[in-house]
Amino acid sequence: MQTTFVMVKPDGVQRGLVGEIINRFEQKGLRLVGLKQLLPSHELASRHYAVHSERPFYEGLLKFITSGPVVAMAWRGVDAIAVARNIIGPTDGREASPGTIRGDYAMDIGHNIIHGSDAEETAEFELSLWFPDGLVEWTRSAEDWIYE
Repeated sequence: MQTTFVMVKPDGVQRGLVGEIINRFEQKGLRLVGLKQLLPSHELASRHYAVHSERPFYEGLLKFITSGPVVAMAWRGVDAIAVARNIIGPTDGREASPGTIRGDYAMDIGHNIIHGSDAEETAEFELSLWFPDGLVEWTRSAEDWIYE
């Protein structure tokens, strides 16, 4: 089992896509173990996107991600990181396949609805950053019907 971090960005929240996005992950079989809505501080956003601090788009990214509420989530399942990234689709919504979140709802790289961790190390860092008090540990009774 892996746990991954997923965030609905301000554009996804403003467009009313949170429920649809949660539904896609649940329907796939991932288990929600962390969920909160918040307005990210500049400090939190800076720490989250520190890897991009030298990039020319960094300041614009911080301004965007702190422009409105986001929904931070933690999803658990077998290969959860790869599964979540497949549900999300490529960064550029114009290149994302229909059926993915970005393929269905995003038209831009900057306003692309959603973020998902890209590796185990990234997921661990992002989960500790956004969920410092930990996650909700629980067992879903349908798990036996999802995995062999």
